[in-house]
Amino acid sequence: MTEQTWAGIRERVLRLCSAPGAEQVFGYHGHGFALADPLTADELADLERWLGVRLPDAYREFLREVGAGGAGPSYGVFPVRRAAGGGWEWVGDGGSMTTPARLPEPFPQAGPDAELLDALEAERPDEADFESAEEYEEAEEAWWDRWETLMWSEDRTVGAICLCHIGCAERRWLVVSGPERGRIWADARCDGVDMQPLRLGPDDGTPATFRSWYLEWLERAERTTTDAARTAEGATADGAALAG
Repeated sequence: MTEQTWAGIRERVLRLCSAPGAEQVFGYHGHGFALADPLTADELADLERWLGVRLPDAYREFLREVGAGGAGPSYGVFPVRRAAGGGWEWVGDGGSMTTPARLPEPFPQAGPDAELLDALEAERPDEADFESAEEYEEAEEAWWDRWETLMWSEDRTVGAICLCHIGCAERRWLVVSGPERGRIWADARCDGVDMQPLRLGPDDGTPATFRSWYLEWLERAERTTTDAARTAEGATADGAALAG
């Protein structure tokens, strides 16, 4: 499976570092198409032993064959590395949201009850109901505390690894335990939307796995740089024709 899945992928990614138009790929300025070194077999074994769970095959093979993190969808795949105080950690804007000790727990396929969220939304303070801005701000802050407790509970993301952020506090998670194991979930809770399975393709596409999610990004990045190179060549040819 390793050779079929990831053979040549690291090389393809690194070639994009110097490809014309690389900067036009979304997230380029976050990762620059750089990859961390792959984990050794001993490092991967130590990581899984410390986590108490075997990682999904496609991801564990990625860590061994492609890299421990770096270039990838949006702003890149959060690198996993040894933590200063022992153990392991995922590093990036959201990497600390992963709770290693709870990865063996099944990832919940449903979040907060919709009725609870609706009821809380109905109680959101209205500035017109307050005599002063200070009173409103205090009530608004208390309301947000309740909302965050409900929506951002650690219980929502047990059994999953926060893999990357796509901007504006939206992130992607890889489920490692439970019925959704191996699939990518989209996290737009910053917009008040519960986590949902990520789907690739037109309309309501197929559920994204780590492999399909990563390779779809790589193919799209290669198309972007190829198109940019052709555009640049065309502009050069047009310029030469006009000069002639």
